[in-house]
Amino acid sequence: MPKKYGVKEKDLVVSHVVDMVLTGRLRSGDRLDRNEIAQQLGVSRVPVQEAVVQLEHDGILTTRYHRGAYVERFDEATVREHLELYGILNGIASARAATAADPDVVAELDAEIGQMRADRDPRQFHQHARRFRAAITTAYAGPRLHAAIEASQTLVPQPFWQSYAHQRDRLLPSYDAEFSAIRAGDPDGARAACADRADGMATVLVAELVRRGVFGPDGY
Repeated sequence: MPKKYGVKEKDLVVSHVVDMVLTGRLRSGDRLDRNEIAQQLGVSRVPVQEAVVQLEHDGILTTRYHRGAYVERFDEATVREHLELYGILNGIASARAATAADPDVVAELDAEIGQMRADRDPRQFHQHARRFRAAITTAYAGPRLHAAIEASQTLVPQPFWQSYAHQRDRLLPSYDAEFSAIRAGDPDGARAACADRADGMATVLVAELVRRGVFGPDGY
């Protein structure tokens, strides 16, 4: 596989392993072949090991002493838990934004939400949604919260959302609610909007994993 310039090798490995899990090429309990991954991606074992450390921290893999790295439990409950944490963590920053109600941040969010309302292309919508989130986290997430939000996105696959045709219809109402809460100085409303969006994202992702045959109809 050709390298993607501008992307850290460790991050390339992380994305590759997560994609293998989300497509069913790796399933719960499967052992990760580090040599095979390194060969497939044309990287050394160093970034593969760095990726394993991150993926274990993020709850995707578990390592066993002298036995290697294995895929953790991966089912509907796992996906929903990851997205629930994503919603809670973003809700902390969003509640701070609502409490502060900084006019400059509100104006930046207003511009992004306006583009999101206008964009019918899922890739463009996704880009402005990421800018909306970045405006909040940059202003109101400290280093620890920012790192936790980044880690919680491991199972929030960007390529999937960029190509998901119904993204705007499914997610825009919660962004509208979040922005309204921030502008009104309503931290509880901002948290609730983030939680609602995360729950909707989990439902969409689980349905896609069932469609792909990664999960059965019962979510396993």
